Amino acid sequence: MSYEPPTPPAELPTDIVNTINGYSPDQLRDVARYAEALAEHKAREAGLEEDTKSDGIKERPDDLPDDVPTKATITIKEINDNRYYYWQWREGEKVKSKYKSPVNPDE
Repeated sequence: MSYEPPTPPAELPTDIVNTINGYSPDQLRDVARYAEALAEHKAREAGLEEDTKSDGIKERPDDLPDDVPTKATITIKEINDNRYYYWQWREGEKVKSKYKSPVNPDE
């Protein structure tokens, strides 16, 4: 392992770099976990918005429950160190979810 500090990405604003440079290792790990969760959330939101905008008619998957709309996508949520599949879709301003199944660790 190098004794030199890592070089921050050029796309990262200087004020953020300066702020996190003062954080402890534990705080940096917390920021990393939060940033990853936030990135997944924003990507999921963008995906749901794209699905809402698309006019294409999709075939209903065989395993889609009757009370889940066709526009729903599958997402993975981690709860107490366990991973689960959920159907997720947007209804107006709210994002709705319905449990599907546990994630198979062998996949």
